[in-house]
Amino acid sequence: MSFKRLDPEDFLTSAQAVSQTVWSNNASTLETFFTSSTQAASVSGKYYLNVYNTASNLNDSVTQFNIAFGDSTGRGTVLYNSDVAGYSPSRTIYGQYRSLMLEDENAEFSFGGVNSTYFYVISIERARYKESLLPGSLNLFLSGSSTATGTLTNLQLTDNSGMVTTPSYFGVQPYYQIISGSDGVAYNKTSGTNSNNDGYTRESGSYGLFFPDTATLILNGPALDLSDNMGITLGTGLAANTDQDNPAKLSEAISGSGQFVLNCQETITSDFVFIRARNSEFNYSENPSFISGSTGEVIFNYFINNPQVYPTTIGLYNDGNDLLAVAKLSRPILKDFTKEALVRVKLDF
Repeated sequence: MSFKRLDPEDFLTSAQAVSQTVWSNNASTLETFFTSSTQAASVSGKYYLNVYNTASNLNDSVTQFNIAFGDSTGRGTVLYNSDVAGYSPSRTIYGQYRSLMLEDENAEFSFGGVNSTYFYVISIERARYKESLLPGSLNLFLSGSSTATGTLTNLQLTDNSGMVTTPSYFGVQPYYQIISGSDGVAYNKTSGTNSNNDGYTRESGSYGLFFPDTATLILNGPALDLSDNMGITLGTGLAANTDQDNPAKLSEAISGSGQFVLNCQETITSDFVFIRARNSEFNYSENPSFISGSTGEVIFNYFINNPQVYPTTIGLYNDGNDLLAVAKLSRPILKDFTKEALVRVKLDF
């Protein structure tokens, strides 16, 4: 026999979540950060700053993420029209992400219960991730300085997915708070007047919001501007009608630390087809070395009562005998009247 109809119990569908790094070349940690002076000076540079894995003039340079700065009153960037106060790229960015993330043009950004009028956005390049970012994988290191001592300070940020049972939602969009900690869990801060054991700052709330489905991190500007071992004294420029180059300040804080860890995830749906060959099935071959082309008889007499074949390929057909899929065995298997075969075919989508 050449064809055998499959039964419903021969089919099984399974869904499995898999994760991988978001960075180019499957690097688990992004350790080098480059920007382009050409892109920064272009029209797009007024709104965001691209960050590359290598120098932007090299052939293997690929955008990993971009950084933007938003302010509700348009501070920190040059006005579109000097006669119209408040309308600038930073205000455009603020309004854009308010609509995208909060889904409400009149809402205010709240970080752990504390409202903020300005923030930074890290948006992961779409080609870098699959379905969404993986909660708990975020480990963003920032480097800055303390205004009190002038010494370098380092801040490690993560999301709080390891401390909550379910995410919070803006509309249908899930999000987590960004906190001081690692792998989804907060560090217990016990020093500094701005410290808090939930990974928040005391006066400025959380460090930001993590949106896994849109691969977006919105960082709380006032929290990053803190000193006293809680912020990095980022020094956000808030002068009106002035280019304060704020995205470059955050870029320098990231590159100064030299570590950005982040994974993505996707659900792979697999169809399993179980092919069963009973002892009395598929024991004869239509190969020319098995059957005579002129007479249609078995060439070797000892194959008449004791045929042996070595299947190597399985074809899956529809009712119209159209070949839909081909499965190759890792090695030929011996099949005769004394043996049965069970082969599992896996189809990934």
